[in-house]
Amino acid sequence: MKLGANSVLFGRFDMRTAFEHIAMAGYDGIEISAIDSMSEHLVLDRWHGIAPDIRRLAAEFGLALLAMEQPSQDPVRMERAFQAAVDIGIPIVNCGPGGKTGDEASFQQSIESLGRLANLAERYGVTLCAKAHVGAAIYDTPTTLRLMQAVTSPAFGIDMDPSHIYRAGENPVEAIAAVISRVKHVHIRDCKGRQRGPGHPRDQANGRGDIDLVGYIRVLHEHGYTGPVDLEVIGAKDLSLVECSIIAAEARGHMQACLQACGAR
Repeated sequence: MKLGANSVLFGRFDMRTAFEHIAMAGYDGIEISAIDSMSEHLVLDRWHGIAPDIRRLAAEFGLALLAMEQPSQDPVRMERAFQAAVDIGIPIVNCGPGGKTGDEASFQQSIESLGRLANLAERYGVTLCAKAHVGAAIYDTPTTLRLMQAVTSPAFGIDMDPSHIYRAGENPVEAIAAVISRVKHVHIRDCKGRQRGPGHPRDQANGRGDIDLVGYIRVLHEHGYTGPVDLEVIGAKDLSLVECSIIAAEARGHMQACLQACGAR
């Protein structure tokens, strides 16, 4: 498994700062945030000018480019994301599932949209991933399994985030085992309680919350998963650089301990 961190944790700061501090925390790679509301890292409207900087920073700090997160399913925006991914050398683009929980028409729309985007990703030679998300049409294991059945493109995979599954009232250790055959990316973080949001950024650091992340990573290892495990901490734009760096380092240390505990490192 490759341990990475989403640059959105450092969304208050520029890309160089994000790369530098993610590298200092000991990560293998980085997930580039293309979430305009939370960062100004990979801004897709002007990606051509940003791409060389990303490649240069990755080389300078020795970080593998593991993934990109771009939440919108807008086809024009997603095509820009795929074009940028190919140019920069990013293999995975993560997007949101869309839709609304408990609305079957909304669920079908999400399935159809993701299917079209997966076909587009296949033409570009990249992998599109989507995850269960609190409040969205795909929000738990049963809806994820339906998504897996409906979208069969080899360019599509499941992005698993234990915090969303936990907040859906499920056991993430059992959930990851149920869908592992199609998991191509992991967004990892902790949380306290089963409320709608993931909580304060400090409580999203692995080991601070209620989720059995040791068991979660053990299941990944036992099933031979070797893809990215990217820390995704949101809501940190009011935090200092020191606070963001502590979260990154603490979470990475916990991930490393989990890998060692299950014999993966």
